[in-house]
Amino acid sequence: MTVTLAEVAARAGVSPATVSRVLNGNYPVAAATRERVLRAVDELDYVPNGPASSLAAATSDLVGILVNDIADPFFGIMAGAAQSALGEDAAGRAGGTGSGGAGAGAGAGAGKLAVVCNTGGSPERELTYLTLLQRQRAAAVILTGGSLEDDAHQAAVTAKLARLAEAGTRVVLCGRPPLGDAAEPDTGGPSFATLAFDNRAGARRLTEHLLALGHRRIGYVAGPADRTTTRHRLEGHRAALRAAGVAEGPTAHGPYDRASGYRATLELLGGEPDLTAVVAANDTVALGVCAALRERGLDIPGDVSVAGFDDLPFSVDVVPALTTVRLPLYEAGARAGRLALGAEPAPPGGLAAIPAELVVRGTTAPPRE
Repeated sequence: MTVTLAEVAARAGVSPATVSRVLNGNYPVAAATRERVLRAVDELDYVPNGPASSLAAATSDLVGILVNDIADPFFGIMAGAAQSALGEDAAGRAGGTGSGGAGAGAGAGAGKLAVVCNTGGSPERELTYLTLLQRQRAAAVILTGGSLEDDAHQAAVTAKLARLAEAGTRVVLCGRPPLGDAAEPDTGGPSFATLAFDNRAGARRLTEHLLALGHRRIGYVAGPADRTTTRHRLEGHRAALRAAGVAEGPTAHGPYDRASGYRATLELLGGEPDLTAVVAANDTVALGVCAALRERGLDIPGDVSVAGFDDLPFSVDVVPALTTVRLPLYEAGARAGRLALGAEPAPPGGLAAIPAELVVRGTTAPPRE
């Protein structure tokens, strides 16, 4: 049932006019009153009426792209590709065939206005952006990257996305695991479409490569412990070790940045100076790993092999070039944009597993005897 402005006013203990003033921002309202009104809006999940054109079409031409950190190439590449697809004519350049197939419906012709929402990894900010996009009657929402491993937050995000979808907003998860039973095939109406990277399989192949070279003392620099991407990549790494009967080496957690790789490597070497290989949570972390090893006077890969994940653009220019796992970030982002436009039908069952490919370069070699 649609919540009315009067119900929000009753919950906040103010007049409907005051609620309108708070939401429109066109009249001064006391801070305490404003906070009370906004809390009532959130509690009731009230969506204000948008412009008449938005009401007629149920949604606007706005598409929100949520990223953890736009400065991180992992997110920047996907967001840029999605934005490019959203700005193109879906029946022509953005993946359409010109034949008016299943995906070339009413929402697929004109381009959309993409707005990149930088959450900074904050679960509160993620929910705030989703609420703002809901109030703007966004045509679509694209969520990129892994999600927070917190049941309460996952439930809140799933509920919010379900309400968006019910209102006609297309929801696309790009590089993120599916949200329980909320994902469903595209039937022409509201739906979730999930493009999930196969992080476990990619991490397993990477560690199997090191094991095949003869490494048995392997350290691991993981990402934040509360992120799905971190857990899935670490599970793949550990699965490869178990299958080979090799004991798990030391693991250190930290942000997905260069400084974390540097600090964690010094920590790992302090505990186990005989490590012959270090696996990094992503390529940016691997840069920090390499810097720490060189600072200790260790040769790469002569003394210690290093491997990353994602195959970011700079990986091939590192000296030596970085062994890593390639994720098709641009292709996934562009596909997410087409799905958001309705220019491409959702994958069967609403879920597509995006494969990861091992890329062997110069930072890995057999250990010295």
